[in-house]
Amino acid sequence: MTTVKTYLPSQATLEREWYIVDATDKRLGRLASEIAQVLRGKKKPEYTPHLDTGDFVIVINAEKVAVTGKKRTQKLYRRHSGRPGGMKTETFAKLQDRIPERILEQAVKGMLPKNSLGKQLFTKLKVYAGPTHPHDAQKPKELKVSTIPGEEN
Repeated sequence: MTTVKTYLPSQATLEREWYIVDATDKRLGRLASEIAQVLRGKKKPEYTPHLDTGDFVIVINAEKVAVTGKKRTQKLYRRHSGRPGGMKTETFAKLQDRIPERILEQAVKGMLPKNSLGKQLFTKLKVYAGPTHPHDAQKPKELKVSTIPGEEN
């Protein structure tokens, strides 16, 4: 009886790329799912579900991300202090005024695995509210993300 060996890429052979995404007028959920796939490495030939084979992603202009319908006023973000009665809620619009990076971070984090691998993958996401970022030395490539069917940006 022969056993089939699963190919496991070593961390030394993995090439980590840096990608940059401009979130201006991109749909939140569709953008987050594309970013999560790149962080996970799902489009790479050496993808392995239980290993970190993904790339780094830089998101700029996070304050200009778009949502459809009434989500701007009705979508709620909750956080809890851990104390009784410590639940704080705020709408999408208020959180976008206060900390625009957190909206995209929470959307991507929800699409990653809920374990230590997900925490490790999440550290490779860098989100910035404005158009500048401190990662020019990594020479990031532009990642093409179309969040509306038929639109290529």
